[in-house]
Amino acid sequence: MYALSISFLAFVLMCAGTFVGVTVRPLLLEKHVHPDSREVVKMATGLVGTLAALVLGLLISSAKSSFDQKNSQVRQMTATIILLDDLLSQYGPEAAPTRILLRQSVQPLANRIWHEGEAPTGKPVVFQSTAQASSFENQLERLAPKDDAQRSLQSRAIQAFTDGAQIRLQLFAQTGGSIPTPFLVILIFWLSAIFVSFTLFSKTNLIVMVSLFVCALSFAGAIFLVLELDDPFTGLMGISSATLRGALLPLSPA
Repeated sequence: MYALSISFLAFVLMCAGTFVGVTVRPLLLEKHVHPDSREVVKMATGLVGTLAALVLGLLISSAKSSFDQKNSQVRQMTATIILLDDLLSQYGPEAAPTRILLRQSVQPLANRIWHEGEAPTGKPVVFQSTAQASSFENQLERLAPKDDAQRSLQSRAIQAFTDGAQIRLQLFAQTGGSIPTPFLVILIFWLSAIFVSFTLFSKTNLIVMVSLFVCALSFAGAIFLVLELDDPFTGLMGISSATLRGALLPLSPA
């Protein structure tokens, strides 16, 4: 909803800029519409348009990189959980209660990841491990290996759990948008100013207005894309939690 609201606001401001140009144009004096004045406005608008294009391109690139990184981390965490379950399966029947705890910890883990950014309170968020994860860690460390093979499996399982915990902490540290608000404010201001210049010196007709409408819609769509990619756990383009939630099948009864 945040991305849609901001992009809609940008679209409205760009359209408003178009109508500001239409309103101001009849009020201009003859000296204001001199060819030299038009040329200067064109050059200034071209410069601002170049800056806006560069900033928008950087924002899209940054948001896409952040999205791909978090998507990769979720996949890596899913693979780590599957590996951890496989190691416990090889350990033997003694690890069955630990495997049950592992399955019980997956859903709370997914809930924490996919709901972290939904209800900001304005206060610093302190990371706290879930009760299921803490119980699983304790149970894993309390396993009593009987031979070298089980000791190796327990050591590898602890290392896999540590790797998964580090990925989880990285996801927690990266929660929230990475695009500074001033970037968006300045970008939308630039775009609105450009749309004012489009109709400031030229007469408008249906074709011109439709073209400007489509152009404003395209810029608003680009801003929407940036904001959606920047917050990958919510929205229309959010990373699905189904893969992580369904990583482990229920244990069959012995």
